[in-house]
Amino acid sequence: MPVAIITGASKGLGRALAEALAARGWDLVLDARTAEVLKETATALAGHGTRVTALPGDVTDPAHRSDLVAVAWKLGGVDLLVNNASALGAEPLTRLEGLPLDGLRRALEVNVVAALGLVQEALPLLRASETGTVITVSSDAAAEAYETWGGYGASKAALDHLAAVLGEEEPRLRVWAVDPGDMATDLYAAAVPDDGDPRPEPASVVPAFLRLLDERPASGRYGAPSLLEGR
Repeated sequence: MPVAIITGASKGLGRALAEALAARGWDLVLDARTAEVLKETATALAGHGTRVTALPGDVTDPAHRSDLVAVAWKLGGVDLLVNNASALGAEPLTRLEGLPLDGLRRALEVNVVAALGLVQEALPLLRASETGTVITVSSDAAAEAYETWGGYGASKAALDHLAAVLGEEEPRLRVWAVDPGDMATDLYAAAVPDDGDPRPEPASVVPAFLRLLDERPASGRYGAPSLLEGR
């Protein structure tokens, strides 16, 4: 069975994507910081009959990243790496004039440095796979200027660029930066707690990710809404 590593997988988009892959027979290595919630997720997904390993930890820890890849290797390799774990930099979001620099460093460390570190760790196994794929979860804040989203958007813009360069440097792989669009997630609720407008559930955008995996278009940046419209 193919093997995927998914970070930030205990809830939200990470869990929804993990559930869809488990239903397709994928073996999974799941990461999140909250051990109990991650364990509950892994137990639920194992009901699909696949092997699901929950490995709680912080993606900014090099030893944790090594452990994720080592577990995947024992399952058979790495066919898909999903860098989904994210940090906002400030909760709630704030204008740049008041953005804590330590918060910005945390966002860059989680969203950019750790993501690249995990790619570097997994690259030998990704190259060995016939369908080696990297997905980095982006945001429209990476491409558009929204008040208070500067720090988070800057980190996602940097991640987009790393993904674009990786796609050029690793032509045998597929490297997709995917903007999932608006979703009802804990991350968004923490970013803008006063916004009570209804938003789509993360599971509603998962078919866009599955379409990429099925059709395997060229490496690049894709928006989930346009992928869903083109079904």
